[in-house]
This record gives sequence, C-alpha cells and structure tokens, in this order.
Amino acid sequence: MTVNAENVDREEIRRFLAEDVGPGDVTARIIPESVRAEATVITREPMVMCGRDWFEAVFYELAPSCLVEWRVGEGDEVGADTELCRVLGPARALLTGERTAINLLQTLSGTATRARRFAEAVAGTGTVVLDTRKTIPGLRRLQKYAVKVGGCENHRFGLYDGILLKENHILASGSLTQAVRQARTFAEALPVEVEVESLAELEEALTAGADIILLDNFSLEEMRTAVKLASGSALLEASGNIDLTNMRRVAETGVDRISVGAITKNLQTIDLSMRISLKEHGEHKT
Repeated sequence: MTVNAENVDREEIRRFLAEDVGPGDVTARIIPESVRAEATVITREPMVMCGRDWFEAVFYELAPSCLVEWRVGEGDEVGADTELCRVLGPARALLTGERTAINLLQTLSGTATRARRFAEAVAGTGTVVLDTRKTIPGLRRLQKYAVKVGGCENHRFGLYDGILLKENHILASGSLTQAVRQARTFAEALPVEVEVESLAELEEALTAGADIILLDNFSLEEMRTAVKLASGSALLEASGNIDLTNMRRVAETGVDRISVGAITKNLQTIDLSMRISLKEHGEHKT
C-alpha cells in the first residue's frame, strides 16, 4: 500500500491513532499475530465518498502490508448499502485501526455529502458556496478538503490568509473607512473583505475600496439592491440564516458568493459498517 503524501500528513495520522490506541490495543492481543483477515466497509445511507487517502493511511501506519481495494472513487455519490471497499491485512491491524479509519471516513464523507447538497442548490446561478472557519478543531484542513470534494469552495483557511473586517474590528479602528485603510497598509497582497449590516455601510465599503463585501443578514430585496449598487466593483457575499430552504432564492439575487458555516459545523456523519472476517475466528462487526 502507498499513501498519497499530497493529502496525508503521516504525523497527523499518528496523532489520530494515539488518541484511540494509546500505548497499545489490549483487546486485539487475543488474536495471534499471524492471523490475516479481510474487512468489508458498507454505507448504510446515501453519501458522497470522501476520505479514502486518510482511511488507507491509518492501516498503512499500523501495517504497511495492508491492502485496500476500493469499489467507489473519491467524490462518487453512492446509494445506501453500497460496498465501499475491502481491506486485507493482519487481523490485529484491522481490528486496531477500524475505529480511527471509520471515524475519518464517515466524518469527511458527511462533510462532502452536505457540501454536495449546497452546491446542487445553487447550480446554474453562477453563485459560489463557501465554507467558513466553523470546523471541528484539528480537522480544518481535512474538512475543507471534503467541502471541495462535495462541490463547494473554501473561504479563508485561517486568520492569516485573508482579511475579514467585522463589526468589532471596525469599532476598534474608529470607522469602516479607517479599518479598510489600515488593512491596506500592512497586507497589500491580501484581499480585504468587510462585513456590513446595512445599505449605508455597503456604500461606505464600496467608497473605501473593499475587495469583497459580506452582506450580513440582508433581506432578499436588500441583496438585490446591493447587487445594483456594487455593479461589479466588489464581490458580494451573502451570509447569515441561509440554509438549503432559502439558498436558491439568495443565489438568484445575483450575489457572487454565499458563505455557510453549517456545511462543516452542523455535521451529520455517515452511518458506515465494517465487517471483519477472520479465517479461524468468524466475523467481527463495528
């Protein structure tokens, strides 16, 4: 087995395993080291496949001789009761790694599946759906990868790769215009985004030269007015109380982007089952 180094940080995988295995899997010791096994992973519900590299890396870390045979590709949408893959290798490695590997697969697939639903909701409008920084601690890079697999795009990764001036930044700076001016002085290469809560603040942000303007909790009519006022001079991003029930209507106002924290925050993991067959010892189900 080989691991995709572009996606997977081996040290990250070791940390994931250490959380579960600690100094050693005392239960798996009941299985002789020489016993080999085969595991089958099945989804119990419809899903978008995501996280294959991390799933493989868990078993590779425990036993490089493990082999994963995939039945579906990354990003594939599959129905309930679909066989996703088979894992062959030392029984101890399969038993020890199953929970960590399944946790990663079900979490990333859950994120990608949710992202796919949001991407479908705006299809054909020209509006892009973005995630936010509302991610599971320690899993931001993985979840943002899953968002893209699902068909949405990433907002800034952290506080270092994009400027977003929110209400408290503006208050601390003295004014919206002053906040934009100060941001330009030390981060010329970064786009400056400003959050506004009214059409008057929108006009000030446009005059100040903001690159992106976040329309916070604007009504649909206010969004349509904002699109006319901006007239393409800045990207407009809608946010606040937007979900699958109203996203299409928001996109149809003409905004360029919609940011949704729920893609990664309100996460429902996928129900997966992993069955391990041992030559001498029958079947084990997780």
